[in-house]
Amino acid sequence: MTEVIFNHSDFLIINKPCGITMHDAQAGVVQQVQSALGESGLHLVHRLDDGTSGCLILARNARAAANFEVMFRQHQIQKYYLALVEKKPKKKQGTVMGDMKNRRNGQHILLKTKTNPAITQFFSYGFADAPRMMLVKPLSGKTHQIRVAMKSLGSPIVGDTLYGAAPADRLYLHAWGLDFDYQGESVNVFCQPPAGEYFLQPPIADWLACAPAPQTLNWPKTNFKFEQNNVL
Repeated sequence: MTEVIFNHSDFLIINKPCGITMHDAQAGVVQQVQSALGESGLHLVHRLDDGTSGCLILARNARAAANFEVMFRQHQIQKYYLALVEKKPKKKQGTVMGDMKNRRNGQHILLKTKTNPAITQFFSYGFADAPRMMLVKPLSGKTHQIRVAMKSLGSPIVGDTLYGAAPADRLYLHAWGLDFDYQGESVNVFCQPPAGEYFLQPPIADWLACAPAPQTLNWPKTNFKFEQNNVL
């Protein structure tokens, strides 16, 4: 059952389970939520990969959907993700930035150019007997952005076979939180991963129970200025 974690007259925020697709006309996330809640007319305003779980906004009307489209385009919605990775990254914190290019078999690659770049900031947390946790703050919203960024650091996400990781019970990427203002109301929502054996391991479960508020962390600085056509 999909968990509703924030309920507003104009929109819902759900904790999307992993494995649910965005756009299937019969079994996509909109159809499942509408059926479960007895609603109709919900609108997708952003997307998560099928294997990614976590915070997903669904607008309840066309006006709200248009508002969110503007907010995402103007980078007014901050997203935070959790990723478990197979290997220690090249650095403990920092920024991955570069243009992205479609490749064969659904892959994307990171380029050295920065015309319209994907920008991904991260902190890395290590544990004795569990995969490494990456707390990720994407400043843009490109397809597979975080997955490609982790791969570029030499740390593919656990279960991400498309980018070279070994198979696992799920893709260990979770949209942990959203932070934005909606018509004067502050919305700050976080949700726990709904499934995954590694997320349940004691070191990681303990970290999640007392994790730092990501807004309070000293994130790396970037001087890149988004142009109007750099949309999320």
